[in-house]
Amino acid sequence: MEVNAEESPPLRLGHIVYSNCFPVHARLMDCGAPPGVEIVPGIPGVLNGMLERGEIDVAPCSSIEYARNAARYRILPDLVIGSRGPVRSILFLSSVDPSELGDATVAMPTASATSVVLLKILLAKKWSVRPRTVWFDQAREDPFAGGAGAALFIGDVALRDGLFPEMPHRYDLGAVWWEMTGLPFAFAVWQAAGGTDAQLRALHASLLESRAYGYEHRRDLAVRWAERFGFAPDFLDDYWNGLSFELDAPMIDGLRTYYRYAAEIGEIPEAPELRWVETD
Repeated sequence: MEVNAEESPPLRLGHIVYSNCFPVHARLMDCGAPPGVEIVPGIPGVLNGMLERGEIDVAPCSSIEYARNAARYRILPDLVIGSRGPVRSILFLSSVDPSELGDATVAMPTASATSVVLLKILLAKKWSVRPRTVWFDQAREDPFAGGAGAALFIGDVALRDGLFPEMPHRYDLGAVWWEMTGLPFAFAVWQAAGGTDAQLRALHASLLESRAYGYEHRRDLAVRWAERFGFAPDFLDDYWNGLSFELDAPMIDGLRTYYRYAAEIGEIPEAPELRWVETD
């Protein structure tokens, strides 16, 4: 579907370079973006900043990014990168039981935003600790060599075999959230800061078509794109199968619960109202 009206500039769509975004953008990545759409790749933390600065118009940005800019952003319906239990690509490693981290340092990846706040929520509400936190670059730094007692890893880095195997305490944060709340978790939602209403409606339709394409051709896509992501096709196919990409009622309940908890621990002033792109 053509997105661009003749008088409007191209719609700039952010694309998370991790494999978790691929099933929704599958058709765009496999066959090219529709006319009037420019794809801008980046890691979640970079895309968050670009959306806030107006350098892109739409992106599957960190869920917490919406809460921090709710007056400026709108959410595209029915699109999410989420989990209903284990997510596999959000991994918390600790040298001790998390309940013993009160006096320790926990390293947080600069590539993330939503998962960082999720971990802070779990540390406070499940494990009853509020440790000191520091940032690290998960692509280049060893947080444990720097003295951290625990560290969070996200995306394809977290999926790699042999990630600090000596760490005895290992937690999939999607699974921990599910255990604590009984709700799905929305790691990223498609957020719009620019573009005309007509462009956004057309883009939304294209993304739903792209997601359907990703579902229909998942196995073939895993075979053809596995080398690009650095995984075996079977692993990539299984990973995609375990993620959720529908922003349905339970997922929205999980998102609202996350925002409520984030406000309770002081990460946002208050839980935001969800504002939607009108697609009908």
